[in-house]
Order: sequence, then C-alpha cells, then structure tokens
Amino acid sequence: MSDWDAELEDEEAGAVIRTVARQLKLWREAAGLTQAEFGTLIGYGEELVSSVERRRRIPRPEYLDAADKALDAKGKISAMKTDLEEARYPKKVRDVKRLEAEAVVISSYNNSVVDGLLQTRDYARAVLGSRRPPFTVDELERQVAARLARQEIINPATAEPLFSFVLCESTLRRLIGGKMVMRGQLERLLEAGELPNIDLQVLPLGSEENSGLDGLFRLLKLKDGTNVGLSEAPLVSRVLCNPKETTALDMRYGIIRAQALTPRNSLALIEKVLGET
Repeated sequence: MSDWDAELEDEEAGAVIRTVARQLKLWREAAGLTQAEFGTLIGYGEELVSSVERRRRIPRPEYLDAADKALDAKGKISAMKTDLEEARYPKKVRDVKRLEAEAVVISSYNNSVVDGLLQTRDYARAVLGSRRPPFTVDELERQVAARLARQEIINPATAEPLFSFVLCESTLRRLIGGKMVMRGQLERLLEAGELPNIDLQVLPLGSEENSGLDGLFRLLKLKDGTNVGLSEAPLVSRVLCNPKETTALDMRYGIIRAQALTPRNSLALIEKVLGET
C-alpha cells in the first residue's frame, strides 16, 4: 500500500480521510469547478481528484497545498496536512506515539535491536526490511517514515521527557544493514548519549547477571502518575496497565539498569565497538 492509498479498515484514520475528502469536495464545488477543471488547475488528473473525493486515495501534502492556493483557502486546506500525516501511519504507531507524548519518563530495554526512538533512517529501513513476509516497497517506506516521526519527541531544548535506554551489547555488534549502516547507527547512539535528557546504558555480553533475558519491553510514566508497559513479541503487541504488571516491569528495569554499565562507561564501550566496526 502506498501513502496515497486509503486504509479505511482503520476506523480512526478513515474518519480523518472522510472529513478531508468532504472538505475538498465542498471547496471545489463552492468554486464552481468540475473535477476535471480542478485537476487541471492544481496539476493533477481528473481520476486522482475523483479518487481523493471518493476516499480511495489520501491526498499528499503537495496536493493540499496546491488546492489551498487554487481555491484561495488562505491556509485552511493546507492546515489539514497534519491530521493526514498522522492518518498515514499504522494505528499501532499512532497509539504508541500518543502514549509517548503523555510520558514524563520513557524507559526502554532491548536485547535484539536499537530502540526505534534512536534508530537512523538506514538502520530502521534495514530492521523493517528484514521482516518476513516482507513489506512492499511502499509499505516499507511508510513504516520507516512512521518510526522516524516518533523521534520528534526527543527535544533537548526542553529536556522533556526523560529517557532511559538500556541496550544489550549484542545490539551494538549485530551488523544490521552492514558495516556502514552500523557505523552510522553507533555514531547516532554516541550523539544521543550526550543529550541532557537521555541516559544510555549498555548491558555487557560478559555480564554473568542479566535480568532481561525474557526480552524487550518499555515502561512509560505518564503525566497523571500512572505507569504503562509496552511489550512486543512476533505478531503481538501488548499494552500493560495493570498495576501488578507495571510494578513488576518497573522492578525488572531497575535491576537491569543496575546490572548495566554506567552511562559514561557505556559510551566508552560504544566508541570501542565503533572503532572495531
């Protein structure tokens, strides 16, 4: 599926697409333009205009900008780009992004790949491209764009929220995407580790103690004081809100942090691995 195609089985995204399509049609009709005339005016074919208005295609940002200018909407049509941008992302990504936006502390342990909030574009493409059955080319780019969009939450200017990442050393040494991709990813980790609101730690492979063998998980402390856990397994993602479960995750994460290297020593290890890659 390309980012032009409407995924209407997603009710929330479908509602946004319907609203935008209805507004575009109302603006065009108010201007007294046929679909063919409107298409010519904005540089698109009549078939595409029809598909957008029938909610079969999602208008791209440049389509909305062209429509705004042609219809003299004074920014009212272009303003819908933000809503449509969110609608293009998979529902799971939108849900996680909303939770992250409500968090004051985000903690993450990963023993397979670098956390998505810290991934470079090339690394993210390599990780998502390893999926089997594979994504189509268009869907892969959609997934990559969605993952990178989540990284907007890392804002060193505000130093909020606070981030704590613990990565198993295996994530540093696994050559996902090849040496050049991994070098870029390791450099990105070194940059992230210097930000004031990020604590980055590495759990060494040589450690005899590892309380993270059960796999990756994330823990979010929200603004209202509640904790939410996120757990992923093949084909299954779980949101954990039960206090008993989130307390257990909180305890586990605290132990894992204690078993990991300090942030300073972790950055030194990442530099060492970068030199060896």
